[in-house]
Amino acid sequence: MGKKLYVGNLPFSATEQALTEAFSQCGTVESAKIITDRDSGRSKGFGFVEMSSDAEATDAIAKFNGTEYEGRAMTVNEARPMEPRDNRGGGGSHRGGGNRGGFGGGRR
Repeated sequence: MGKKLYVGNLPFSATEQALTEAFSQCGTVESAKIITDRDSGRSKGFGFVEMSSDAEATDAIAKFNGTEYEGRAMTVNEARPMEPRDNRGGGGSHRGGGNRGGFGGGRR
């Protein structure tokens, strides 16, 4: 069991301080982070809580997984390592000859 927990299905009003206070019922909270949208700054409805020991993390999962927070049933489980993302860059060439699906193309 890892120390870092995924906390999902959070209301958009949830704060990092509120998560810290709630999860401290199960032990020492090393950190609490709510993930926000890069552009708007609004919560994405999930976050991560890091507990100081595996036993505390296990206790927090048992206590909070499925419990309601402002009318929403939270999902709490062990955080998985982030998977590598596919290259999300734009497509097509901005140089060269010919029309490549509407991208790029040289001057003629």
